[in-house]
Amino acid sequence: MKLLFAVSECVPFAKSGGLADVAGALPRELVRQGVDLRVIMPKYGSIETNIKARMQKKAEYTVEVGWRKQYCGIEELEFQGVTYYFVDNEFYFMREELYGYFDDGERFAFFCKAVLDSLSHIDFQPDIIHCHDWHTGMIPFLLRMEYQEKKGYELIQTVFTIHNLLFQGIMPRESLRELFGLQEKYDHVDYLEFYGCISFMKGAIVAADKITTVSPTYKSEIQTSVYGEKLHELLQSRSCDLVGILNGIDMELYNPEKDPSLFKNYSWKALTNKRVNKEHLQERLGLPIKAKTPIIAMVTRLTEQKGIDLVKHVFHELIAEDIQFIILGSGDDEYEHFFRQMEAAYPNKCKAYIGFDEGLAHEVYAGADLFLMPSRFEPCGLGQMIAMRYGTVPIVRETGGLNDTVNSFNELSGQGNGFSFSQYNAHDMLFTIERALSFYRDDACWINIVQNAMAMDYSWAQSAVKYKHLYCSLKDCMILNG
Repeated sequence: MKLLFAVSECVPFAKSGGLADVAGALPRELVRQGVDLRVIMPKYGSIETNIKARMQKKAEYTVEVGWRKQYCGIEELEFQGVTYYFVDNEFYFMREELYGYFDDGERFAFFCKAVLDSLSHIDFQPDIIHCHDWHTGMIPFLLRMEYQEKKGYELIQTVFTIHNLLFQGIMPRESLRELFGLQEKYDHVDYLEFYGCISFMKGAIVAADKITTVSPTYKSEIQTSVYGEKLHELLQSRSCDLVGILNGIDMELYNPEKDPSLFKNYSWKALTNKRVNKEHLQERLGLPIKAKTPIIAMVTRLTEQKGIDLVKHVFHELIAEDIQFIILGSGDDEYEHFFRQMEAAYPNKCKAYIGFDEGLAHEVYAGADLFLMPSRFEPCGLGQMIAMRYGTVPIVRETGGLNDTVNSFNELSGQGNGFSFSQYNAHDMLFTIERALSFYRDDACWINIVQNAMAMDYSWAQSAVKYKHLYCSLKDCMILNG
């Protein structure tokens, strides 16, 4: 079985969000488990110079983007046991940021066509192309409607993963001909038409052989009108081909026993040094060193999706508790300004680091006692899994991957690795935080919850096995139908 991963970003080459972490970690694990896999992505200008210097030219050809004929180069690099192909076009990709340009539709239309055209120029013929999010959404559609009658493309199948349904790649309907040269029949509700526009993601949902989401709960949620972003009926019609597979985390990168960012390393068997990391974090951020005062932390984008409006609504009530509050992240101006104000108002209880610092994030995961993640929706979420790895107990809303990974503590059975609430309501969140704080005051009970959390295995190895099963089911189906 040969597999080609098509992604718009991938660690360590380019990253804007969690997609890059998935694209970096999952292929490595699949290769370790014996899959013949390559990854293809844009060659961005932001990729480090020393990495670019190691790339080798593999092919050159022309890609038709509507009426345009654009240069495309394919460069190859082997990194950590995985072969990567980079799609080279400086006009589209030699820019400071990955996304956010007026011509993103054209840029990723080019990328989608470049990926498909590359198969005639590289010595790798995949059985399956696994595409991720809207930037690659037109690959399954173009393969099904335009390429599959061409020699070499007849038997290729596609898997499409929805990382976040909110971002769909919605473009003007003129893009159909301007970017893809497609017939007008595809500007129809059964194909690409989406409320007077076209949607790259809809194209993938229509055409992919299998569709996956990044958690089982999110798979169910997006088939409802509340979370379906106006695609829920289409997703319902594809429910037999829809699979929810939980993301994992890099268990070596996030390992409190070896993490070089920590002041002191520790394990679930010996938690004394976790308290040392807490004191170091308090000292670093200028908080009073109080071993008995719990630290509640957030490492997050400051947006409404992440539940920041709930935190803002009850913040004064929350900070009245015997707690310290740390938030690390950036986002909407409204929330950045609010947390700066709260830091000024409560300098001994609240610290807001507006921006991002990877090393500090690790220190926060290790030094905090509780990790707050009250998302409005969360396709998977990595923060709660990372927090548990460091013995920092999560408080989450029961949505998406948060619901699949955090089991609310039951004081009768002693089972549970965190705390959760169901309704998107600020006072429900506050009540759950207060409940967690009540258990924090019981040392023996709290150690049990921390150790329950640290015992969880959210490695990519488990996720990779499920993806392999999915790929094999497609290949078996292809053989049966062949």
